[in-house]
Amino acid sequence: MLFSQLTFLTVVVSGLPSSTNLAARQGCTSPRLRKSWSQATVEERLAYLEAAVCITKKPSRLGRHPNATLHDDFAYTHAMLDYDIHQFAGFLPWHRYFVMVYEKALQDCGYKGTAMYWDWVADSNDPRNAAVWDPVTGFGGNGQGTGNTGNFAGPIQDGPFKDFRPLYSGTAVEQHGLCRAWSSGNPANDDKDLFGHRYTPQIVADVLATNSSYDAFREALEGGPHQAVHFGIAIGNGRGRIGDMVPSSSPNDPIFFLHHTQVDRLWWIWQQADESRTDAYDGFHRLPPNAPEGEQGPPVTLDDLLAMGDLGPSAKVSDVMDTRNANLCYEYPL
Repeated sequence: MLFSQLTFLTVVVSGLPSSTNLAARQGCTSPRLRKSWSQATVEERLAYLEAAVCITKKPSRLGRHPNATLHDDFAYTHAMLDYDIHQFAGFLPWHRYFVMVYEKALQDCGYKGTAMYWDWVADSNDPRNAAVWDPVTGFGGNGQGTGNTGNFAGPIQDGPFKDFRPLYSGTAVEQHGLCRAWSSGNPANDDKDLFGHRYTPQIVADVLATNSSYDAFREALEGGPHQAVHFGIAIGNGRGRIGDMVPSSSPNDPIFFLHHTQVDRLWWIWQQADESRTDAYDGFHRLPPNAPEGEQGPPVTLDDLLAMGDLGPSAKVSDVMDTRNANLCYEYPL
């Protein structure tokens, strides 16, 4: 489906005023507060979960497969764009926008709230017992046993998504039960379950203290705590059986969106530390994998597009740099 650039406001955040300058910082007088899952009420958690389940049952917008759902569309889009949205400056703005598109899909399912985040920093000492894994008011727990195809570990056994069968592995059709393969800690090395030792308060504080450039901060966050959470949930113990948070189709697992809302929150906190960081954006585009070694891509700009494929309209990087602008209109607790 085709969208014009100016439909961004009405498609993503219905009810906000339109503007020819999508990055203008007007029109957002009461930013919505995105909450941590652990701080949300039981009613708020259940409302979010009900809408997230609704997305797994809605028909596909992409129309690529007769069994695809809207949730599958999110996984496919992320996998299709994988090389173009990771390991370079665009990682943070693209995923900020992606979460916003998902938040709008939640609201289209009747949800009245905002995206929520899993504060894995607060849970780093014991991530296995985090509130997000509750079987009733959370996303269910670890996968167990067998019953999946390919390299996937066993499916999850409880929670609202225990019967959900994602369609994709990467961009390939490989329907399977939603699976997680939590890593186990090693007390001898002070390693925590789910790689909790890699996103401790001190480690994240060091990431937030990165002040040489935006892209240096992005690299420290993406390659450090962000990656550790993905692997901790789904890499298992290195025996070759993985969960859904490892492949490029990682949005298969609905916890992906709480994880990336937390990543977005950390970027937001970094931005708040210095007003000049609101529009701080530097680095270089990735070249194709077959490019000659040593060559460098063109520099990124605030006019670069954040493509969503057929899931939604493209936006400019400048549209999402300030979460308190009319396009986004949200904030986090400091």
